[in-house]
Amino acid sequence: MLLVRQLFGSSSNSWVRALIIFVLAWAVLVYVFVLKLTNSQAQNQTHQTISASDNEHNARRINQALQLLEHTERRNEELKLLIDELMSEQLDKQSAMKLIQRLENDSHNAKQSMGDDTLFEVIPADAAGQDQQHQQQQPQPQPQQQQQQLGLDAAGQLPGQPGMEPSLEYELTRRRIQTNIAEIWNYFSSELGKLRKAVGPGNSELEESIQQVLLQGADHKRSLLSDMEQLRRVDGYEAWRQQEANDLSDLVQRRLHHLQNPSDCQNARKLVCKLNKGCGYGCQLHHVVYCFIVAYATERTLILKSRGWRYHKGGWEEVFRPVSDSCQDAGTAYAYNWPGKSNTQVLVLPIIDSLMPRPPYLPLAVPEDLAPRLKRLHGDPIVWWVGQFLKYLLRPQTETRDFLNSGMRKLGWERPIVGVHVRRTDKVGTEAAFHGIDEYMTHVEDYYRTLEINGSSVVRRIFLASDDARVIVEARKKYPQYQIVGDPEVARMAAVSTRYTDTALNGIILDIHLLSMSDYLVCTFSSQVCRVAYEIMQTMYPDAAHRFKSLDDIYYYGGQNPHNRRAVIPHKPRSHEDLQLKVGDLVSVAGNHWDGNSKGKNTRTNQGGLFPSFKVVDKVETAKLPVYPGV
Repeated sequence: MLLVRQLFGSSSNSWVRALIIFVLAWAVLVYVFVLKLTNSQAQNQTHQTISASDNEHNARRINQALQLLEHTERRNEELKLLIDELMSEQLDKQSAMKLIQRLENDSHNAKQSMGDDTLFEVIPADAAGQDQQHQQQQPQPQPQQQQQQLGLDAAGQLPGQPGMEPSLEYELTRRRIQTNIAEIWNYFSSELGKLRKAVGPGNSELEESIQQVLLQGADHKRSLLSDMEQLRRVDGYEAWRQQEANDLSDLVQRRLHHLQNPSDCQNARKLVCKLNKGCGYGCQLHHVVYCFIVAYATERTLILKSRGWRYHKGGWEEVFRPVSDSCQDAGTAYAYNWPGKSNTQVLVLPIIDSLMPRPPYLPLAVPEDLAPRLKRLHGDPIVWWVGQFLKYLLRPQTETRDFLNSGMRKLGWERPIVGVHVRRTDKVGTEAAFHGIDEYMTHVEDYYRTLEINGSSVVRRIFLASDDARVIVEARKKYPQYQIVGDPEVARMAAVSTRYTDTALNGIILDIHLLSMSDYLVCTFSSQVCRVAYEIMQTMYPDAAHRFKSLDDIYYYGGQNPHNRRAVIPHKPRSHEDLQLKVGDLVSVAGNHWDGNSKGKNTRTNQGGLFPSFKVVDKVETAKLPVYPGV
């Protein structure tokens, strides 16, 4: 007590008094806490037996949740790194930051929803013990099972979650990087090839060094393209891409069905299209698509006149389903030639080369109401748009469908497979240059090496279509390491002398069908057959714009309006052959030389010449078309 009085009575010991007060207060708090904890433990003991099974069940659910959260957070970190790499002066940084914020919110929301029974398997409490015993008897899950548990598909990729959508800037930038990887390789491989030729045979050491640089550079290019494909698979937007592609296609197909089946056929406005244009099968298909686009734009039901078709005298409807289920005749009204008037009931359309005046909705234009969605979804919207008309037109009759299925089985067609189309006969020397089979196979080999860049091994297989049977024989002799799927008899029937027969028609239909179903297409875009296959391919993927290699032309549509690209990087001429470009200039493109340079005309200066392909981007042309409300 004396000590206490000394402590509390002396001003010099004030800090000691404060310390003692603090210790006493802390001791009281600890006492209260221990008392409550003891009471709580006593109460919990009375319920421990009842809740044991619940605790085990909850533990399993928590473990499940933690696994999913760990995977989600790991994916988010990978995406943040990828976005950081992609951000540049031309990328909308605000959109990228919004994406990062959304990913962080998704992770936070997942943690909050761990107790949601809709996300995890619910096991009744009375079955918890049985389930634990069952788990102990089960073998360890295989990699495929583990992927399914983590929400991955068979390819080990996370398809994405409902509601997750990429920004327009992200998709444009991702596709531009992929295109520019190919363009920079086109440039360096071309320039190094020129140097190798200039060296000559007298300097074998330098020539060998250049060859090694080319080989290493090709591997770098393949690795980058493989990484871009991986980025697409893991960025979390694949589910959106697939759903958006399905939704857009369904919308267009419903509109076309509505247009082609009016409630009052007798009084409906109609557009007459004559199938027998004086050209081959691919050209005639493009002619019908052009007619259908005009019908769509003018809200007229397409009437296809096909009796006496040079490929099949019985007409289109014996090979493919009719373009209309209920309105297949123009009726008795007088038919006027294009352009007619808005109240003209029946209008006859000429071939696209003779069309005057030329409306703005011809290719390469896409509908204004669909353009924002197409720009985000697809790398070449006009190819997607044309593909939708072919999807509607080429619905096979039962006999044709059975023939296609039988042809696939007989040929042994299976994936993975590269479609190769070699056009010879009447095309070479008039509309296109000769390309040897070796040139095609160089790009086929490059495709398979890209697939195998990470050490995997795949069967090298091609489907080879040609109008010259000798091409198939030559390919099988030169490339025994490849499984070459092809029918020389079909190729023989595609020759000019036998082209317009039922047998030849079946052959070209099968060729185009199998080319379009291939994983990748190597051909010449100067051939309409190749372009038709490429257009149909777009209906089988959300975006197959990059799944091709053309040995000559870029994609075009016969009779199209100008193909414009917009300069995004200025260019000073390197020689008198070059264009001068300012940012924003429109360039009417004539072609790509596949050496890093393209050819075109600057619409601002009216100057023609060469320019680096990577300094421009495609300008998506749009036209105001009917939106078919209520469809």
